[in-house]
Amino acid sequence: MPTHLVWLRHDLRVTDNRALNAACQHSQAKVLVVFIATPIQWKTHHMAPRQAAFLLAHLKAVQARLMELDIPLHYHECDDFQDAVKWLINFCNHHKVDKLFYNYQYEINESRRDHALEKKLRHQVICQGFHDAVLLPPEKVLKDNGQMYQVFTPFRHAFLKQLPLSNLSSIPVPKKRDAPQMRISLTDLSFDYPLLDFDTKLFPIGEAAAQKQLTRFCDAKVSAYHNARNIPAITGTSGLSPYLTLGILSPRQCLGCLRDAFPEGIVNHKGAFDWLNELIWRDFYRHLLMAYPRLSQGHPFIGWTKFVKWHHSDNLFKKWQQGRTGYPIVDAAMRQLNTTGWMHNRLRMITASFLVKDLLIDWCLGEQYFMSQLLDGDLAANNGGWQWAASTGTDAVPYFRIFNPNTQGKRFDPKGEFIRHWLPELSAVPESEIHQPESWAGKNQKNVDYPSPVVDHKQARQATLSAFIAAKNLSEEMERNHAQ
Repeated sequence: MPTHLVWLRHDLRVTDNRALNAACQHSQAKVLVVFIATPIQWKTHHMAPRQAAFLLAHLKAVQARLMELDIPLHYHECDDFQDAVKWLINFCNHHKVDKLFYNYQYEINESRRDHALEKKLRHQVICQGFHDAVLLPPEKVLKDNGQMYQVFTPFRHAFLKQLPLSNLSSIPVPKKRDAPQMRISLTDLSFDYPLLDFDTKLFPIGEAAAQKQLTRFCDAKVSAYHNARNIPAITGTSGLSPYLTLGILSPRQCLGCLRDAFPEGIVNHKGAFDWLNELIWRDFYRHLLMAYPRLSQGHPFIGWTKFVKWHHSDNLFKKWQQGRTGYPIVDAAMRQLNTTGWMHNRLRMITASFLVKDLLIDWCLGEQYFMSQLLDGDLAANNGGWQWAASTGTDAVPYFRIFNPNTQGKRFDPKGEFIRHWLPELSAVPESEIHQPESWAGKNQKNVDYPSPVVDHKQARQATLSAFIAAKNLSEEMERNHAQ
């Protein structure tokens, strides 16, 4: 009787889990599942305590689901990926594992970890990986010359051509094991890592809850998504990103639900197509990690931007972190992040732009801070978003396009509803003045317990343009000198 081992990582579900399904295809195989916690590695990756708590809650949930299938989950905690590989090799030897199944992760440390494990097991265990966290595997969406797309629109065009040619149906839950298994009991799971409570009403635990939220969104909200998605004062987004990040939902389940809601064709509905567009962006950033490993190491995609001379100010950085910049839409967004571990996507763009383009602070610091707070912290999407905002990444906003935070606030929170919720100290400021409360307070001789703007936007914009132009000129000069 063969022994099959499934190594769970960011794929905490039993439905539509390609690695788990493949391991269960042999009806007589003894199927084991393992999860390895690596707190020291998590710390270097800036995992948020809320995300760690979310992960732990779902690990317990998937353990209970596996128990119903007569599949035991073995748990181990060690420092880092290197120790995880050593332990897993010993586990395979001890349990006489014939095949190891897992779903690919595309970050450089995770990829190196898997390669190291495969190399050490190649003469004793068959290792099989799956592209489970994406709709289409990276090798399916390439240019004619075999290179990865660097601009989203042509990538999407090629992606949509491939989509109908791929089998993206969801795989059902595996059947309960027929083969006799060892007696299974629930192991007490805990992490030696900081944990922080999250809102279980907004983000309930379990696959069933996630699937219910997905169905509700596709049935009731996605039609208006194209209009509602940019308004932070309303619940216009899916709120599914934490579930997708940890693999509690698969992207195929999302696409399937969307197709069920719009059987006549997703592209014929603006809201549905816009949400599909977001799923494609998610794939795009993962494909980029695979093609350009340096993106996982804090390097900009656009080489010359590494010469930008950033403003090193701990004081300004802390004020941005705390939501005390004097720009209401920025501060409200940062307080939402700090309180809930989640931030509306439009606000992620605004706050990132403010840190980089108004405060001229290195985008890497903002990227790390977001990861340290986000319930849906995901390197591919977070890095992609920050490099987009910082004008350092592929398909990024041009460096000379700089968001005006007050204009952004007026456009996407015109009545200040979102701002008032997170900045109650501005409750007395009239709707017409909510985006510039210091001006209103000065004109009306009012005292408002809210800081004045930490920078003048117009002056900051000019300083940023000068910094980027100087960086580009320096890079070009260095290239000329190198060519001589």
